[in-house]
Amino acid sequence: MATLLPPPKRPKLYHGIAEPEPEPLKVSPNVVVQFVNEHDGTPIAPAVNLPANIAREGLEVLVNQLRTKDDDEHVPFAFHVALPEEDTKPNAPTRIVISKSIEVDVLAHASHAFSEEDVLVVRCAPQSVFKVRPATRCSATLSGHSSPILCASFSPTGNLLATGSGDTHVRLWDLYTETPSHTLTGHTGWVLCVEWDPLERKLASGGHDGHVRLWDPKTGKPLGDAMKGHSKWVTSLAWEPLHLNPSTPRLASSSKDGTVRVWSTVTRKLEYALGGHTASVNVIKWGGGGLNGHGVLYTASSDRTVRVWDARGGKQLHILKDHAHWVTTLALNTDFVLRTGPFDHTGKRPSSDEEAQALALKRYTALVSRTPELLISGSDDHTLFLWSLFASSNAEPGGGKTKPLTRLTGHQRQVSHVAFSPDGRWAASAGWDSAVRLWDCSGAGQLGKFVATLRGHVGPVYRLAWSADSRMLVSASKDATVKIWDLKTYKIKSDLPGHTDEVYCVDFVADKVVSGGRDRTVKIWKN
Repeated sequence: MATLLPPPKRPKLYHGIAEPEPEPLKVSPNVVVQFVNEHDGTPIAPAVNLPANIAREGLEVLVNQLRTKDDDEHVPFAFHVALPEEDTKPNAPTRIVISKSIEVDVLAHASHAFSEEDVLVVRCAPQSVFKVRPATRCSATLSGHSSPILCASFSPTGNLLATGSGDTHVRLWDLYTETPSHTLTGHTGWVLCVEWDPLERKLASGGHDGHVRLWDPKTGKPLGDAMKGHSKWVTSLAWEPLHLNPSTPRLASSSKDGTVRVWSTVTRKLEYALGGHTASVNVIKWGGGGLNGHGVLYTASSDRTVRVWDARGGKQLHILKDHAHWVTTLALNTDFVLRTGPFDHTGKRPSSDEEAQALALKRYTALVSRTPELLISGSDDHTLFLWSLFASSNAEPGGGKTKPLTRLTGHQRQVSHVAFSPDGRWAASAGWDSAVRLWDCSGAGQLGKFVATLRGHVGPVYRLAWSADSRMLVSASKDATVKIWDLKTYKIKSDLPGHTDEVYCVDFVADKVVSGGRDRTVKIWKN
């Protein structure tokens, strides 16, 4: 008897449609990858052949194994591939960040600039060993000021907050309890700037009355009378770096009257005045390098110049005349380490001034050993300039360049603020064109190379602040919002609406963001 075959299996139908054929597994190609240091472009190891679908985390493990250093510490890395010049579009990112894998991010990139036949040069940027959490909610709305809030600044440890307002008062806030701590009264005009000394023993404020005042943050009492001398309002303040003078740091103030004054904070007397500018001095920075490492003052003015002074006696070293309009903002790549002094993410407090000075000097030296102290100036001429005036911390006159390293163009309107990242590798600029632009200052290739434009605000961007790990940027705008940007994707990480009017000031410390503006409220944002 013949054997009967079983009837064919009835095909499954899904809503009357046959089951699709399973897709064959896609074989991932292999690529040759050369890992190089982002800072100087030197190879980390010989080129290696890798599967293109290896995850970003796998690349990090591999690079840590390939490094020739003897230490066992695992260093987190960020990876990117630079786009060729001919494949970059105007206002588009100039690099491809590897966030998933080489296959997904590089080979499948819309530019089609790379194929599996190329040797891919992957730049490795070491990241902070700690990670800051992005703020996502408003944890406190602090009222008390009766006029718009014009300035806000966290103390170096992040435990205290100072805000200055048009109501002539400075207010201190306790961030543990998110409650008012002290109200500092003494100014007779708007408070335009507040600045903490690096050991947070003193707070300085400058106002529309032309006075500079010192305060004790523990008691909220003034330290003596106001320091008088400016004939117009004070525009900016800067403390002498801690590693240069730990016990009696001096204070510099700039003014609308075109002068800069350097004060002794012990005697509250004027040490010297700088009178070279012919118009309002808009901002002052006190750098830690300069001649023989004695410190240097940078001043930017509405006379279209940036002037550089020896901080010891006020001798003028350079006049930088490249801008075509008012110079309104300055930033140093050492700003963060000068501001925070001996305090880092470990939270340890120095036991003496000598220990604090040693820690501050160690942090400063570690930063300038990679790249000398860099200066960025921003102007109402819609451009920025990047300067390296002192080739090293012990530069003699002429040791650096008085011509700018590069001109940073792209903003369509005035530049309102520029800020360096804490690690000194990035600079971000904000403009009245509602855009934030990102620049690469790491020293890999051309310094000051454009990286990306961060778009999302619908009004002028007034102020920027970086997270301590250099992975996020926060911006405050006329559109009444605060936005946190993820620098891995160049997109908005957190949108923080809540203010009812323009936001004038913002600051970022640890995982806390503070903002204040025209609605007269201080908002603290947390994760």
